[in-house]
Amino acid sequence: MDKKNALRAGAVMAGTTLMMLLMSSPVFAVNRDDGDDPGPGLTVAETLGLYVLTPLAAFAVIAGLVMVLDKSKKQHRV
Repeated sequence: MDKKNALRAGAVMAGTTLMMLLMSSPVFAVNRDDGDDPGPGLTVAETLGLYVLTPLAAFAVIAGLVMVLDKSKKQHRV
């Protein structure tokens, strides 16, 4: 890739990042939309359970199923 293309790609990435930062400003969260009805907030324990423990449990179940249902008869030497 020559310098001109690298410069163009960098400019596009910088412009895109800047526009995303400007458009996702927290200022827009202050204005409520019609029909907006937020529910009660989550506690710390609920948040950790939802975003940490649930994905870890799903990963463990999937990994366990893969290991248990593995059909290969190959012995692995250590």
